[in-house]
Amino acid sequence: ALTLSPMMSAYLLKAGAHHNWLYRKTEPFFVKLNNGYENLLRGFMRYRWLGLVLLLLSFGIAYFLAPKLPSELAPLEDRSLVGLAVIAPEGTSFESMEESMKEISNYVADSIPDLNNNVTYAAVAAGAGTLVLPANSGFQWVFLEDPQKRKSGMTQQQVYDKLVAASGRFRNVIVIPVQIPTIGGFASNQPIEYVVQAPDLKSLIDVMPKLTGAAYSSKKLAFVNPDFKVNRPEISISIDRQRAAQLGISTQEIGRTLQLALSGRRYGYFIYNDRQYEVIGQLERSERSTPENLRSLFLKSSQNEMVPLDNLVSLKEGISPPAIYRYNQSYSVTIQATPAPGVSMGEALAEMDKIAKENLPAGFRTSLAGQSRDYKESSSSLVFAFIFAIILIYLVLAAQFESLIDPFIILLTVPMAVTGALLSLWISDSSINIFSQIGMIMLIGLITKNGILIVEFANHRKKEGLSVRDAVISAAASRFRPILMTTLAMIFGALPIALSLGNSSGSRASLGIVVVGGLVFAGILTLFVIPAVYSFFSRKAKPVQNDTNGTAVSPAAPTIQHNTVLS
Repeated sequence: ALTLSPMMSAYLLKAGAHHNWLYRKTEPFFVKLNNGYENLLRGFMRYRWLGLVLLLLSFGIAYFLAPKLPSELAPLEDRSLVGLAVIAPEGTSFESMEESMKEISNYVADSIPDLNNNVTYAAVAAGAGTLVLPANSGFQWVFLEDPQKRKSGMTQQQVYDKLVAASGRFRNVIVIPVQIPTIGGFASNQPIEYVVQAPDLKSLIDVMPKLTGAAYSSKKLAFVNPDFKVNRPEISISIDRQRAAQLGISTQEIGRTLQLALSGRRYGYFIYNDRQYEVIGQLERSERSTPENLRSLFLKSSQNEMVPLDNLVSLKEGISPPAIYRYNQSYSVTIQATPAPGVSMGEALAEMDKIAKENLPAGFRTSLAGQSRDYKESSSSLVFAFIFAIILIYLVLAAQFESLIDPFIILLTVPMAVTGALLSLWISDSSINIFSQIGMIMLIGLITKNGILIVEFANHRKKEGLSVRDAVISAAASRFRPILMTTLAMIFGALPIALSLGNSSGSRASLGIVVVGGLVFAGILTLFVIPAVYSFFSRKAKPVQNDTNGTAVSPAAPTIQHNTVLS
């Protein structure tokens, strides 16, 4: 802009007043448009207090509208992929889990159109597959055709909604449809991860029923799934040590017998066809499926007699949590959930905060994990970046203008741009997310350019002897065409993003919507509000001094002559 453009202009632009046919056809229109704007501005300046009203109205609309808009980390993209997380009660056998997964797979194959593939994982053991799942869990990927190849015209979101509606039809299992987030990996099945930290395990067990009950009953949360559940059946074995000692049987022998019979321990190896195989010993499933089966085990006493196990131990059935988790060295539970239809992530997290405040006693702490933590951190970081950008621009402008008032007037374009951005998000039914927040930061630099052009030229007009009112009207009219050209160029440049042109561009549409909406709204208002505010706050120029030759010279800067588009 400062080097190539002047050089190319010197070589390409011809001297003289010759204009091509395009200029001759369009110039009368732009002259009329410029003159019309100047006349409107002169009329508006008679009621310049309206500029302050419009400015305050912009603040009010932004303040009212911002909390009403849904907020999330990033909009979901159509990746032709939906997941189904399946959870069965604790103690469910592998065979029963496999039957449930087949039932779900058959439903998907029969009910979902444009199906490309269907991959199921059921109770995959550690290291045996791409997913590591407990015996009572499964997962299923539903792959769809590419959007342009789908004959039904259904989007990924519509397929997801259909699976959500059908999630209650399956017996004995909980089915949770999930979509891959646009930003980040697939670390968790659900977008909401709310971590509750307790001072001790007993307090956590006592408070969990009330806390999860409130989450289950909330209309803003769906598929609530805490990872801490006291529901796993277990058998406690108590050894009669005195009786075992009388028979000459040690507790180690009792434990080893149970381990060898139930856990599938390796006994040795054998070689067949030049291959080595492990020898795994374990009771038949029918002989270890009930607690009573344990009483059929025998041990050899010191007198070489076979002693039934039930003569040495007593069994007590009970329930316990499958696992005990810690977070920051505290006992914890992570409540996973999905926002209910029509509820944003921000509203769902606010609901969890409300539930925690109402149900957690003193000594408990809460934090976020997964997508929820990313959402909070990105929101706070971008708010800081937004404020820092405004402060930095103000300092740069204050140094350049050598004034504290002029940068303040210029930055009044920012709230009008933010209001336009929020209105455009509301009209387009979009959310506040990381892309729309980045767009708002971009708006600061784009829209302040309009205020800089008007204030800069108004200051020069004042130094030439014009009054504040005439100076700002003349400056706004002379800079109308540059403002119009640059604003339209930026609007048309952002339109492809706003219209979601291209594959997987839907998530970034909010960035273009914010830029286009903010530039249109603020571009119109700044042409009237900035001159009005300038007339209120700007001071009169210092008197012009004469040099030794009698030439008028401004004490602050040399007089600059600017060409206007007005005839």
